[in-house]
Amino acid sequence: MSSEVTTAPPSKVAAWSGRIISALLVLAMLMGAGMNLSQNETAIKGAADVGYPANTVFGIGLALLISTILFAIPKTKVLGAILLTGYLGGAVATHIRAGQGWGTTVPAFIFGALVWLALMLRDPRLRRLLPVTKS
Repeated sequence: MSSEVTTAPPSKVAAWSGRIISALLVLAMLMGAGMNLSQNETAIKGAADVGYPANTVFGIGLALLISTILFAIPKTKVLGAILLTGYLGGAVATHIRAGQGWGTTVPAFIFGALVWLALMLRDPRLRRLLPVTKS
């Protein structure tokens, strides 16, 4: 007897909504990673504003790039989401520690929530695992 639970596929609207949110997140994260990897002046200044030295910007960008690529690949999307959640949680903590206020903290929190919303819309197994409403 199989222990695998069958779940209905997501509706077309839910699946496409998840794909669109995922694509927008991937584009935004790739832009951020690109800025860090290119050692962009804005990225270096932003890192310095929160207390990170310039030599950390490339590594931060590399972590974001790897996490984003894993999120974009269907077979590794959950691992990517977990890594992006950690990355974005670190961003939230960094902005709070730096005293930058909610204006810089809330977007990172929203992006983290959107990562999981996109996955839940695309994958009914996650909706079953992490229910937000009763079945």
